[in-house]
Amino acid sequence: MRRPPLFPALCVALALALPAAAQAPEPLGIALEGFAYPYPVSYLPLTRDGEAQRLAYMDVAPQGTPNGRTVLLLHGRNFPSSYWAPVIAALSGAGYRVVAPDQLGFGKSAKPVGPFTFDRMAADTVALLDALGLRRVDVVAHSMGGMLAVRLARNAPERVNSLVLEAPIGLEDYRFSVPPVGNDVLLKREGDLSAAAYRRQLMTSYALSLPESAIEPFVEIRERVKGSGEYPRWLQSFVNSYQAIWGQPVVHEIPLVQAPTLFLLGANDHNAPGKPYAPPELAAKMGRNAENARALAARMPNGRAEVFDGIGHLVHMEATDRFNARVLDFLDGH
Repeated sequence: MRRPPLFPALCVALALALPAAAQAPEPLGIALEGFAYPYPVSYLPLTRDGEAQRLAYMDVAPQGTPNGRTVLLLHGRNFPSSYWAPVIAALSGAGYRVVAPDQLGFGKSAKPVGPFTFDRMAADTVALLDALGLRRVDVVAHSMGGMLAVRLARNAPERVNSLVLEAPIGLEDYRFSVPPVGNDVLLKREGDLSAAAYRRQLMTSYALSLPESAIEPFVEIRERVKGSGEYPRWLQSFVNSYQAIWGQPVVHEIPLVQAPTLFLLGANDHNAPGKPYAPPELAAKMGRNAENARALAARMPNGRAEVFDGIGHLVHMEATDRFNARVLDFLDGH
């Protein structure tokens, strides 16, 4: 009797013998089903482009003596709101209620495939504040969240008590340096990005002083989402956010913001979205974020900028205690 070939059986045996870390991770849904957040997540029903959506958010009660104030945390483009965990702990411990949403297109929120606008995102944020009965909030915003925070402060100034802009992008008009890039180019570039390349992009583009292990959750999320049957929808949504950043500048509005504003930047952070697409002579002048923040703060009614030496784009993760202390000091003064 002919025996079955050894190779398939051997492959099965080897696969079973592999340690769990070497096996492919379990796929995630594009709303990060299966990825734990540090606090309970609730959902606000919304409508975008005629489609029912839902906006995810964490609403954390004060852990210390309540002071009657609420801080709204606005995340960056490459990060879910879960990365605010150390900031939430510090703020809630100091008596603040903390609300940390995932904007539509990010984290545990729905992924619309139509064009993004910061005006629409600001309106969604106001809808969340209305649903939670919050008339006025202090805002702490990181990276792309800084662009949204500026638009929120301009469109609904009566809702914003003060602003902390952590390593915000949008401190220059990227259209002046970067030509338009089609969605087909962006979809291919983002779709082809491997885990190693994405890890390298975060470490280098953001000039992080963190060990690679600290950003591994972000790399893991992106890789596991690729296993979702709706990954093309996630990818389209992510690309749409780039087009909003490039095509909807807020830098010209920053001097018009009336709310007290504190810029907190890392001196090493020269991140500038679209820089790889810019001509070399223009790319070399992009990303002067600390310099731009100081210049913009000087033109604001009540703005100031502080720069942390030796720190990159993730200030609240790279210099957690110093960041939290500075934010609390600023909020206490306003």
